[in-house]
Amino acid sequence: MSWGQYRNVKRSANHRSLTLKITDYEVYQLGEPSSQGSATWAGNSIVLKLTTSDGTIGYGEAVPTLRVQSVIQSLHEVGRVYKGRDPLDMELNIHEWHKHDFYLPVSFESTTALSAFDIACWDIVGKHFGAPIHQLVGGSFRNSVSVYANGWYDKCVTPEQFGERAKKFAAMGYTALKFDPFGTHYDSIDAKGLETAYARVKAVKDATASRVQLLIEHHGRFDPNAAIAIAKKLGEFDPLFMEEPVHPDNLEGLRKYREATDVRVALGERILTKEQAAYVLANNLTDYLQIDITNIGGVTVARKVAAMAEAYGVEMAFHNAFGPIQNAVTVQLDAALPNFLVQESFYDCFPAWKRQLVTDQSKVENGQTKVPTRPGIGVEVDEKVLEEHRAEGQEYFNPDEPVWVVKDTWKD
Repeated sequence: MSWGQYRNVKRSANHRSLTLKITDYEVYQLGEPSSQGSATWAGNSIVLKLTTSDGTIGYGEAVPTLRVQSVIQSLHEVGRVYKGRDPLDMELNIHEWHKHDFYLPVSFESTTALSAFDIACWDIVGKHFGAPIHQLVGGSFRNSVSVYANGWYDKCVTPEQFGERAKKFAAMGYTALKFDPFGTHYDSIDAKGLETAYARVKAVKDATASRVQLLIEHHGRFDPNAAIAIAKKLGEFDPLFMEEPVHPDNLEGLRKYREATDVRVALGERILTKEQAAYVLANNLTDYLQIDITNIGGVTVARKVAAMAEAYGVEMAFHNAFGPIQNAVTVQLDAALPNFLVQESFYDCFPAWKRQLVTDQSKVENGQTKVPTRPGIGVEVDEKVLEEHRAEGQEYFNPDEPVWVVKDTWKD
């Protein structure tokens, strides 16, 4: 054995004798009774709690959208790999799960479960070293983060309703608003649908006296020809970006859209791996990247993707639509990125229990949120709220409105 090999073996042995171990994990399905009855649940969140051998606790969050039960099962599968391992070895742990899970590159359930474990490990790492995550991944590039509001237009259908609600949120200090003005249209859109969308966007612009940036959410619902027609119709409003204008699996359609339009594009919430992100970047398919830390592979992979985006001159605008733990860790990464653009925020649209789930979370004031400086994700979880909002079973399914739209807007 060479001296180098001996030194590495000895260092590894000493390291392992002193390291933390993940001794336990718990999965929480959270929600509240829906209006459809006490047996169904709405506003689901999936929270992961890790406990280490020295008693340190870390929290992560996974994506719930119509996949609550399968994601929970995947968390238990990932847990079989992570339990007993050192939470500080983020890269090694991800690699180990990649080795065991044959479908990781194409399984949303697998990537979001892995992400939750990675986020919880970073929470533990921050607490272990007494530092917020942003200090561990690059330091403070900014002390506050610019945000835009999403979720603000629930129950808005008419242009007047969109305008009145936009005026309210502009008065709260928001300088950017994202919204989906397309009603029930899917795949295609007719002339009437285009006119209705135009009227809704114009109402928001007029009601805010053009002082608010407009972000047009498409939810990846259109074929390329429809998306191109929309871009031509709404382009005069100079939106900051068109989000997911084309079905996310239609990359050639997205290329067609890019060649036919001159609007700015944002996408990425359904990108599952750094390799998928690399393809989008290398092929100039987006101007802004919106990967989601809770399904890309946690902090460990998200910071790699952000660095790739920086190399291509693409700015980051992380997707952030689920819960306060996701929000907390996303703001931590925002704080350290030189290529940060703006952050999605549901803070003022969360149900009260989601805001109460964490303490010391910065509120949104004048379109900004302060970066927490406490160790780890920067906030403390209220375990009483965790217990009070435990849920079980499948989330409520509404056959008349997809879960991905803002409530009561699937109307024309």
